[in-house]
Amino acid sequence: MNTVTRDDVQAKALEATIGKKRCGLTLATGVGKTLIALNHLENHYSPLLNVLVVAPKLSIFDSWKTEALKFEKEKLLSNITFTTYLSINKQNPKDFDIVYLDECHSLLESHKEFLDEFNGMILGLTGTPPKYSHSVKGKLVNEYCPIVYEFMTDNAVENNILNDYQIIVHQLELSTKNNYLVEIKNNSFRTSEQKNYNYWCNRIDSATGQLHILRVMRMKAMMEYPSKEQYTKLLFNSINTKCILFANTQDQADRLCEHSCHSNNPESDTNLEMFKSGSINKLSSILQLSEGVNIPNLQQGIIMHAYGNERKAQQRIGRLLRLNPDEKAIVHILCYMNTIDEKWVKAALDSLDQSKIKWKNYNVNLG
Repeated sequence: MNTVTRDDVQAKALEATIGKKRCGLTLATGVGKTLIALNHLENHYSPLLNVLVVAPKLSIFDSWKTEALKFEKEKLLSNITFTTYLSINKQNPKDFDIVYLDECHSLLESHKEFLDEFNGMILGLTGTPPKYSHSVKGKLVNEYCPIVYEFMTDNAVENNILNDYQIIVHQLELSTKNNYLVEIKNNSFRTSEQKNYNYWCNRIDSATGQLHILRVMRMKAMMEYPSKEQYTKLLFNSINTKCILFANTQDQADRLCEHSCHSNNPESDTNLEMFKSGSINKLSSILQLSEGVNIPNLQQGIIMHAYGNERKAQQRIGRLLRLNPDEKAIVHILCYMNTIDEKWVKAALDSLDQSKIKWKNYNVNLG
């Protein structure tokens, strides 16, 4: 089998966009989607070109600027206006010739106002396209940036662009001991994780409205259950190689690791740089490292919660796929048995090679 290089993928992705006014690319982490977008822009460049780059987070704009400088394309930056999806409707669609939708799976119905009035070229970029074409996000992507080329994570692993991986799903039992504190207004009481989970499931099953709110409340309760934190601490302390822990909250990240990275920690930047350089080999974080940050030689990772959103888990997994091609990353995902957590984790791993995924019943009740 002929090996496909990163340059081959970038060239084929660009070729797939030729002659298309609106299209999208699905590209695995590490393939270089920002560079592909910059090359696309360079192919259409003129000094008078006005370009809008839309992304969900400000940190992604830094990667555009870094890549432009790295590949000597900094002249393109003067033509670019950056905005988030939250602010896209504040822009005038008549002001731009090309729109780049970075992480285009972030499109919402509210963005139609801008996109329907925009008459220029659109290129969408994503590593996690909407799973269902009939969903709201699937319809939006198909309408404004239909995918014309795909190169997924396992394609990149097979061609030695990304390193190999193994995923271990740690199946845990909900605690049956009354050690979970529930606080409601001026009242507090202790119950078990199992009883609390059953309470929220019963409320959801009997509800006639506000299902989304109830499901979010159930998810937040599950994120606070102490048994996962106790198990994570044991697992984290048993790992001797370079490992990142994705915790659920800032307080949890601080409790589980001496060095944490989050918006309320003034030492975050220092900790991240020490972790990247190898001065420390363990770091805890929450959301910041999902996109736009690469960690050299990152060998293991722990994901405490799948969040009911497969993209968040997939983005975290992507942080561990930047090793040398002959190395293997190990991803640990914690999952409560016989709960909605199993559905969330399966959705997060659905697009990956199932032979690389091991579900292990640890039958641990650490209550």
